Amino acid sequence: MTSARETPLRLTQFAHGGGCACKIPPGELEDVLGGLTAALPAPSDTPLLVGLASGDDAAVVTLPAQGGAAQAMVSTADFFTPVVDDPYDWGRIAAANALSDVYAMGGRPVLAVNLLAWPRDVLPFELAREVLRGGLEIAAEAGCHVGGGHSVDDPEPKYGMAVTGLADPERLLRNDTGRPGLPLSLTKPLGLGVLNNRHKATGERFEQAVATMVALNRDAAAAALAGGASCATDVTGFGLLGHLHKLARASGVTAVIDTAAVPYLDGAREAVRDGYVSGGTRRNLDWVTPHTDFGGTDYGTRLLLADAQTSGGLLVAGQVPGAPVIGELVPRGPHSVVLR
Repeated sequence: MTSARETPLRLTQFAHGGGCACKIPPGELEDVLGGLTAALPAPSDTPLLVGLASGDDAAVVTLPAQGGAAQAMVSTADFFTPVVDDPYDWGRIAAANALSDVYAMGGRPVLAVNLLAWPRDVLPFELAREVLRGGLEIAAEAGCHVGGGHSVDDPEPKYGMAVTGLADPERLLRNDTGRPGLPLSLTKPLGLGVLNNRHKATGERFEQAVATMVALNRDAAAAALAGGASCATDVTGFGLLGHLHKLARASGVTAVIDTAAVPYLDGAREAVRDGYVSGGTRRNLDWVTPHTDFGGTDYGTRLLLADAQTSGGLLVAGQVPGAPVIGELVPRGPHSVVLR
């Protein structure tokens, strides 16, 4: 489960948080964004298909018709502080996480630019090069160009990408198109947040977590589209419960989760038991509590369901071959999420 491989400098010790757990809490973010959904005048030949209103994974516009099939452009950006100590792995994880937002919309990433913040007087640039090398390799695996980027001198190291993708505007995956009767599939196990937090605190390396985070959501998105799905989101910093609440709210339904069917990484429950729970995870749970019927679910399971994931899987309203079905969408009830 773990290995003793070390790097000379522990990157996670140079950041106050780690990975998507360092996101601004969802409730606070919604307060900041409130009232900012009014669209400014825009060219009539590039209508906005997905914007701020639904809180989806990326923005989407329709491109002007050029005589062929209609296309949509998907745009997103994602970056964060070190989630692991190994700079190459951090680069791979951050790139996979940024690309995931395009896949979560049913798109294909075609161009990325790097976003790098680096404490140039503290950490050697050899480590920054390894971070960028990891990001470049994952982008190459995705068939996505990397065309430069932007860097700043910053007290905390941060890395990610701004990504542009293409999609069929008639076959998008959105978070507001769920309907009662659809099953819910989850394409990666939970527990990334607590294992990353344990890694930050102890230096233990969890190979199963790294392998999960660097895995692209490309095949899962393709399988979802092939199965006729139109509703999906990826599970990242707001945890399964947070992203599920946003999907159910946007779609006007209630999500019922079979807690026994949810998959977890090896060591995740032990990490919760031993107290390696980030502040971001606890804030996620606080945010969804008024909107969730927890039933008899124990507190440790609630924390895992709210665990702040980094480069997590897709949550799809539909069946995805090989992915467990963890629940279903039902007509809207008093809560947006119900645990059983």
